[in-house]
Amino acid sequence: MKKFIATDVTDTPEKMRQMAEAQKSKRGFGMDPYFYRSHITYQKELDSILYKSWLYAAHVSQVPNPGDFIQYELGEDAIIISRDQDGEIQAQYNICRHRGSRVCEEKSGNTRTFVCPYHGWVYNLDGSLRAAREMLALEDFNAADYGLKKPQICVFHGLIYINCNPDAAQLAPDLLAIEPAIRGYDLANAKVIESRVYRVDANWKLALENYVECYHCATAHRAYAKSHTLKEPYENVKALNEAMLARAEDQTGVAGVATKVNQVFNDNPHHGGGAYTSRYALYDGYLTGSQDGQPVAPLMGEYKGYDGGAGDYQIGPLSSMLNYPDHCVLYRFTPRSLTETDMEIVWFVRGDAVEGKDYDVDKVTWLWHRTTVEDEFIIRRNSEGVNSRFFEPGPYHPEHEETLMRFIAWYLDTLTNDIRQ
Repeated sequence: MKKFIATDVTDTPEKMRQMAEAQKSKRGFGMDPYFYRSHITYQKELDSILYKSWLYAAHVSQVPNPGDFIQYELGEDAIIISRDQDGEIQAQYNICRHRGSRVCEEKSGNTRTFVCPYHGWVYNLDGSLRAAREMLALEDFNAADYGLKKPQICVFHGLIYINCNPDAAQLAPDLLAIEPAIRGYDLANAKVIESRVYRVDANWKLALENYVECYHCATAHRAYAKSHTLKEPYENVKALNEAMLARAEDQTGVAGVATKVNQVFNDNPHHGGGAYTSRYALYDGYLTGSQDGQPVAPLMGEYKGYDGGAGDYQIGPLSSMLNYPDHCVLYRFTPRSLTETDMEIVWFVRGDAVEGKDYDVDKVTWLWHRTTVEDEFIIRRNSEGVNSRFFEPGPYHPEHEETLMRFIAWYLDTLTNDIRQ
């Protein structure tokens, strides 16, 4: 049952800043309930995080042909990702430059132009204005001035990222560091076989905080915990990880597959960008992230074999990937309201794999569908607890919740500082 949170009519931007500064002095402890309830804070998050960060929008396989498009919904907005007649990937806001009507209604499809249903303005696939009915009656009207507005765009190994901040630093330089580790999957030639949205009745930070820590994995995710060593203190699985890293390049055939990079949140000089990767071991006998740990699809890209490891990735603050030698899993978190969040999972396999012959969708998606359903359950209960007037935050685990603490530090800086570019 959906939960509603009463609005604090006395909330102000100044109160938000005071609460954030006070929270900074409590490093190592969970955040005050205020940050999950405040409508002022939520608006600041939209302005300074959602609309000023690099966000995963789509994959090139979803727009393979000229005229193909897919919409990415973001807050109150929609962004059209399309492939133009020259084969280039384009991104533009779904807002007519005349009176603001949306020019595209379908979530995906193929078209030659985008036509506003209100007054008939026509836009090319690259967003340029082709025709504005009878507007030549307006003196000095220049169609070149009224193309669809565009966010910044970056295409990296087939992954399409956008940033609504025109002044944001480019993402591409941040991604050079993770290039050796991600290259072997050949994601540019992979394909999306499934995309599912799990809407959870909770503030977006609770969903993201849950993803970036594995303190809960042993108790909440039994199937995941059977195969993934991340649930353990590192010292307990150090030997497994060192053995996997020692054989990784030889057994996968991918040079640089074990590259480690940690340049996200405050460890990146540019707000809303950054990249992270590390590789960690699965338990002996498990080769991939499936129900029984055995392969469920052909090897990705350049991979020649299994090393008993999985690649962990983060690009920007709100999307992550967990990549196995035979399939890849992308997570995207999108705030929908103060108390609603979309957790979307996208599954990839190699582009020439044939469904029913080379893979079964249910087998590829089994583990992370199950894990996300379990996450929905615990995040909802977490939301109910932190919104209690009797909740008093406790301490974070110094190892298992270390990334969570780094996210919180960055988040609080975002609420209180001018945005860095």
